[in-house]
Amino acid sequence: MSADDRAETHPAAPASASSGRRTIVVTGASAGLGYHAAEQLAALGHHVVLATRDAGRAAAAERSIRRHVDGASLEHLHLDLADLDSVHAAADELAELALDGVDAVVNNAGVVGAPTAQATAQGVELQIGTNHLGHFAWTARVLPLLEPRAGRVVHLGSIAHRWARLDHDDALGAGRYSSYRQYGRSKLAVMLFGFELAERLADAGSPVSSVVAHPGLSLDVLGVARPAVVPSRSEPARTRPAQRLYAQGKDAGAVPLVHAAVGDDVRSGQYWGPAGAFQLRGPARVVGAEPRAHDRAEAARLWTASEAASGVVFALDALV
Repeated sequence: MSADDRAETHPAAPASASSGRRTIVVTGASAGLGYHAAEQLAALGHHVVLATRDAGRAAAAERSIRRHVDGASLEHLHLDLADLDSVHAAADELAELALDGVDAVVNNAGVVGAPTAQATAQGVELQIGTNHLGHFAWTARVLPLLEPRAGRVVHLGSIAHRWARLDHDDALGAGRYSSYRQYGRSKLAVMLFGFELAERLADAGSPVSSVVAHPGLSLDVLGVARPAVVPSRSEPARTRPAQRLYAQGKDAGAVPLVHAAVGDDVRSGQYWGPAGAFQLRGPARVVGAEPRAHDRAEAARLWTASEAASGVVFALDALV
């Protein structure tokens, strides 16, 4: 592979990343943003755990990463965030795999749109149940693995949170179902949790940090080709220059997630995203979120509902 090809493959590796190999878990690493984040982290020399629900897709992602990154250090962990039994089993397996601890977990996996109302294995609406509740339980279970390394939790936010609000009486509910509306609600929940976790970790004196990052408007068709992993799209090539004015490829969209995971200048409670207009595209920087994503009263309601629905209580709660 040529140097030019490598530069295109990994568009903006964090200049401030610490040297030394880290162990980083990426959920949903077999496609989209998660795949590109995993590939970029492997290219930086880190050991990457591909936490996915489909072994076949994970194998394809692993082959692709090894094809583009010489000497990539990878392994697979089965994780289905729509089933809390799988979440618990995966956390137990990770504890056995990572005896020395974990440096970061990138909570990327999720459901983007479901045309009709569907539910997780435990009966929670699919988008919020996967995107938020599954990661809520997962984070609680893996937090002890992050403490020895003063690790990070990176949560995948979205500009879709700008138009979303949760139901005060049913934080995990869908109400009258709308796929777009519920996706936005799921991402608002992710961000409320991420920012609230940063506060509670600090209050508990934990060395672990919690960071939220988002990819802007990222499209597969604008990114580098990964035929075995990224689905082909039908948009004609002639429309892509116009699309690049307001969007970017998912490889570029993964850069804020990667930076949030390994950048030296990252601090707990920050929100990283594209630096361009309306946060749609551009290099990674600290950006602003809607005030309701920082609403601690709303976050407390969501936290209580999430503990009740998942049966998981964060160990740090006893210290707050």
